[in-house]
Amino acid sequence: MSIIVAFANGFISLFQAGATVFIGWIKTIVPLVLILLVAMNALIALIGEKRINSFAKVCAKSPFLRYMVLPVVGVFMLCNPASLTLGRFFPEFYKPGYVASAMEFNHTNMGLFPHVNPGELFIYLGIANGIKTLGLSTTDLAVRYFLVGLVLNLISGWATDFTVRFVEKQQHIRLSRKIGVPNTVLTEV
Repeated sequence: MSIIVAFANGFISLFQAGATVFIGWIKTIVPLVLILLVAMNALIALIGEKRINSFAKVCAKSPFLRYMVLPVVGVFMLCNPASLTLGRFFPEFYKPGYVASAMEFNHTNMGLFPHVNPGELFIYLGIANGIKTLGLSTTDLAVRYFLVGLVLNLISGWATDFTVRFVEKQQHIRLSRKIGVPNTVLTEV
């Protein structure tokens, strides 16, 4: 009988721990994301969706702008995870690459812009502490981390584009490369 009681207590404890984490999220990350989304939508309303679409069209034409410039601007201004919402202004084909690039940049600019992803600042600070212990400059580390991140953003975005092309062929669809143009089913499966 004691085994069944211990199992039941352990089972309910699992859900109690999940509820505690959920309540923690309700008090911290959920309001933050909600406010960031409201702020971004207000900014979009002030600037105008037409202007933002025009800027996204310009960025969508060049992989360098698409995977290096826009993620830097988005992550710096909107932080993680709100920067991912800028992908909504891209044609469907480029959205996965943008998300891959922006997610990568959320990590590689921690040394210069710690406000971007404070939840993972401990990783950068751990590396920086080791560099400082060796007597080296943490500023050099931060700049190199940032520059390597830019290159990795480009590689990540492009690699995702190649993956999307593969999935298009596999699924017999063609995702739109222009804003406002619907996706196309190439053949019925």
